[in-house]
Formats: sequence, structure tokens, C-alpha cells
Amino acid sequence: MIRICAIYHTGEVVYDVTLEEARQKHVAWYWVDLSEPTEEEYTYVLRDTFHFHPLAIEDCLEYVQRPKVDFYEGYHFLVLHSLSRDDLDPREIDLFISENYVVSFHFHEDKALQRAWEKLSDRTRVQQSPLHLTHTIIDQMVDNYFSPVYFLEDRLNDIDDSLTRESAGDVLEEIFDIRADLSKLRRTIVPMRDLLYRILNSERFYNVSDHEIYFKDIHDHLLKLAEMIEMSRELTADIRDSCFSLNSNYMNAIMKTLTVFSTIFMPLTFIAGVYGMNFRFMPELGWRYGYYGCLLLMGAIFVVMMLWFRKKGWFK
Repeated sequence: MIRICAIYHTGEVVYDVTLEEARQKHVAWYWVDLSEPTEEEYTYVLRDTFHFHPLAIEDCLEYVQRPKVDFYEGYHFLVLHSLSRDDLDPREIDLFISENYVVSFHFHEDKALQRAWEKLSDRTRVQQSPLHLTHTIIDQMVDNYFSPVYFLEDRLNDIDDSLTRESAGDVLEEIFDIRADLSKLRRTIVPMRDLLYRILNSERFYNVSDHEIYFKDIHDHLLKLAEMIEMSRELTADIRDSCFSLNSNYMNAIMKTLTVFSTIFMPLTFIAGVYGMNFRFMPELGWRYGYYGCLLLMGAIFVVMMLWFRKKGWFK
């Protein structure tokens, strides 16, 4: 689908114009949005109308793993990554930016682009500049990053506050899932942060100094998001280590208890084994109270060892 919006020199915003109308002299600049385009549509716009570089068109059609900016004669090419709210996978959005137009290309519906599209009609927010539209699009995309980052951070704090020995085993799987989601966010947010840094410090990005305060604001947001992700990743490591420590201490307590009782029954087993041997001549065999005396001896050993282990603090 192709949709075109034209901004006139008077500040008037007109939606759903044709490409020929948008390129008239009385139009200050215009936005061409290619949303889930067919091969015929993107060939007509990207190659036949604007004559973009074949490498830039190739990047539009194939997924680019990292956001980037390329400088061509007469326009700039941006590869941006938005987030899918379902699985946190990156969705690519490509922008061609010139002094009098913006061409956006994407194979998925994106709420950030839709909000930027709707904001063009707000006279109080419109500035006569494709670069300001670029800022609005990126700003809307970055705003969408905050929700999953805040959600994962709050969930980790809840887990950390309620972590006990009983719940340690149950939360480990969730911790690993959260850590995987944080890694997905990190692979999207950190390259976007580096892209904004390059835009701000590039001498080839025309008129960026006029909008520096706006792009710096986005860069600050991305710095904050990157720090939040790193802190959350450290918290997942701390919670994971706490779970392992709790489980390890619990297992050590069990093993200590089993060891204590095994140690107690060792002399008793020895005595029972000795008297269970099949000897014809053996001391105390003719003693009438030999059996009871043996049980009494074994009981005394049991009580003495229990008291001794208790004194040593082995049952704590």
C-alpha cells in the first residue's frame, strides 16, 4: 500500500495525494509511506520514481541485522528497528530522507509510524522539515521500547522481593526467560543508541544541528534504556546466584542430616554385625541377659552421639 501526505509552504497538511501532486512546486515537502508494498509498488516508487541506489533498495528488501545510516548523493538512508510487542523481535523500518521528502518502507504494520502519520495534522506540532518528521518517527519507536523494559524490571523486582527457599526452584525458569527477553531488547536498543550517536556527530547529515536538541533527547532515552537493561541483566544474575545458593544450602542441610544419622548408625550396625556372625563359640552367648545388654549398649551409643552432635551444633 502506498500513501502520500503533502505539507504545503503555508503549513497545510493534505493526505492521500498522488505522487505527481506531491512533487509540485507549491508543496514544501512530502512523505511517501510504503506499507507492506507489492513488488510492483516498491519497484515503481523506489527504482523508477526516486532512482534510489540498488544497494539501498536491496537493504529494504532483505533484513538488516543492525540499524545503520548510509549517505548517498541527495539523500540519506536509515535502517531502523522497532519492536514487536508479541515476541520482542525487531521489525525493520527503512527511511529515505531528503531536503524535500521522506520515503518510509516497511513490511509490517507499525504503530510508531501510524502515530507519526496522525501527528502531521496537528498544526501545533508540525515543523516544515523532513528531518523533524524523522525525529518524530524515531521518537515514537523509542517510546515503544520503554514498556517491555519497565515490565521486565518490575517483574524482576517482585521476584527479588519475594524470593525464598521454597520459591527458588520455581523462579529459575522464569529468570532465564526474562534474561532471554533482555538479550533481545539489548540487541535492538544498543545498536539504535549507536546510530543516534553517529547521526548527532556526523558532518554529512545535513541540518542535523538545527534539530540537535531533539535527537539528543532520543539519544538520552536510549542511554537510559541501555543502562536499565544492563542493571536488569545484573539483577537476573544476582537472583540466579541466590537461587543456586538457597538450593545449595538446602541440599547441604539435607546431606548434613543424613550424614549425622549415618554416623550414628555406623557403630550400631557394627555391633549388630558382630553379634550376627555365625560363631559356635562366642562371648556372652550363654549369658541370659546378653541380648538386652546389647540393645542397651546400642541405645546408649545412640544417645551419647546425639548429645555430642547437638553440642557441636550439627543440627542447626
